[in-house]
Amino acid sequence: MGEREEILLTEEGYKKLEEDLKYLKGTKKMEIAEKIKTAREFGDISENSEYDEAKNEQAQLESKIIEIENMLRTAKIVEKISTRTVGIGTTVTLYDYEFDENVAYHIVGATETDSALNKISKESPVGKAIYGRKKGEEVEVVIPAGVAKYRIEEIKKTV
Repeated sequence: MGEREEILLTEEGYKKLEEDLKYLKGTKKMEIAEKIKTAREFGDISENSEYDEAKNEQAQLESKIIEIENMLRTAKIVEKISTRTVGIGTTVTLYDYEFDENVAYHIVGATETDSALNKISKESPVGKAIYGRKKGEEVEVVIPAGVAKYRIEEIKKTV
C-alpha cells in the first residue's frame, strides 16, 4: 500500500469531522436500523426492495464512518499559521485583473472546502497557483474560460 497523503485541517475542520462522525454513529445509525426493522416487517426479505435499500444505506454509512475515522486518525491540525506565505488557515485577498476587483479566499483542508463561502483547498486550481506564494506575487490560473491572472494583495490569518 502506498504512502497516504497527509491530511491537513484547520481546528474548525477537525471539530466538524468529529461532529459528523458522532452524528453518523448515533442518530443516522439508529435511523437506518429502524428502516431495516420496518422493512423486515414487510415479509419475505428475498424480494423486498425496501430491505435491500436499507441494507445498502447501512453499508454506505459504515464505509463513511471508517473513512472519517481514518481521516481523524491521520489528520494534522495546522496550528502555526504564518502570514508570510499562503497556507492552510490563511485568508488571501487576490486582485483579479480581468474583473478589476479583489476577491478573498479562505485556504482550508481538502475536506473543508465550500465554494459558496470561498473556502478552497490547496488542491483546487486557484489553491495550487497561490499556495506557498507571497504578497505581491502574480499568478496565472488555467480555468475553463481560459487563464485568470491574479496578484496576491494580502495574506492574513483566518479568524
